[in-house]
Amino acid sequence: MTDSNRWLLPEGIEEALPPLAERLETCRRQLLDLYHRWGYELVMPPLIEYLESLLTGTGHDLDLQTFKLTDQLNGRLMGVRADMTPQVARIDAHSLNRDVPTRLCYMGTVLHTRPDGFAGSRSPLQVGAELYGHQGLDSDVETIRLMLETFRVCGVGEVFLDLGHVDIYRSLAAGAGLDGDQEAQMFDMLQRKALPEIRDFLAGLDVSDEVRERLMTLGRLNGDPAVIEESRTRLAGAGERVDRALDELAAIAEAVTRLYPEVRLHVDLAELRGFHYHTGAVFAAYVPGQGQEVARGGRYDHIGQVFGRARPATGFSTDLKTLVGLSPQPIAPAPRGIFAPADKDPGLLDAVQALREQGERVIQGLSGQEGDAARMGCDRVLARDSNNQWTVTDL
Repeated sequence: MTDSNRWLLPEGIEEALPPLAERLETCRRQLLDLYHRWGYELVMPPLIEYLESLLTGTGHDLDLQTFKLTDQLNGRLMGVRADMTPQVARIDAHSLNRDVPTRLCYMGTVLHTRPDGFAGSRSPLQVGAELYGHQGLDSDVETIRLMLETFRVCGVGEVFLDLGHVDIYRSLAAGAGLDGDQEAQMFDMLQRKALPEIRDFLAGLDVSDEVRERLMTLGRLNGDPAVIEESRTRLAGAGERVDRALDELAAIAEAVTRLYPEVRLHVDLAELRGFHYHTGAVFAAYVPGQGQEVARGGRYDHIGQVFGRARPATGFSTDLKTLVGLSPQPIAPAPRGIFAPADKDPGLLDAVQALREQGERVIQGLSGQEGDAARMGCDRVLARDSNNQWTVTDL
């Protein structure tokens, strides 16, 4: 790096300048107020932790995304957080140790070793909410509602909600007797909707025609909520676990449709996002023109087990930078203000203090500075009136 390009930032690392930074901060405050009104308490996990804590539960999928470093005090391996979800699970299970439903929210920068998707950020401003200690549809629906309210606050308009349930695939895979490698192979093909590959793969399994047909059908079961009823027929006989999962999907879809009729709901039984750590309903939100999901979440019971308490849990997370970038609301120009001259008069200092206490933005000039009130971004000035009092006048 030469003196001429020392200003360059690493690829995928951004800074927020005015007025974008002002818009991000405004949305941050509004979201924290929203979560507070819903009963969610704010937590602030540390930027770095010992690696074994960060790579717990959801964190196992984040190993390649986590920057690692050695603690110079004791030689242990640490990581810079790539996802705050495992940290919040640790706080619930160990630091708080409550025996009632606990609602926690968080917001902070995470760091990724590589971007998510083409030209993506490596430093998202992650925001999310988690509900611990309740296993039931009420908490699943509440989490989805809070995610949709997050979009509303940030001004994100048309939203597509993708809904799935990992228990359906887990049950079918177990019924087919798939081993770990086979399950992973089938999982990969389902994510790609590679139906010819799935057909060839299943043809080589020593399973009944019914089991083979159910797994083959899974890749086709997607569409509007009516596909849930179709699935009951096509997956009939798969077992109580599948029936229960379909009941849960139907109840969640009904609640979302009733409460948010403007949201377009899509059900995909082969949607297995977070399969290795999710335990129930999973969901993701999309917006037109954006190829990747803009928020994701779902149920991940027992994530706190490694910290000593296996609690039911559900939650969602998103990137505030992405939401602000998707909002059709124009980013407001930098706020104007009142310019006060570089004068030590006590009356001027009192006037400046009074205006600031009223919420005004007052910029006081500096002795010998360059630039007048307009160049300093002000549309008013403090000036002496005919009675030698300091008053605000328009430029």
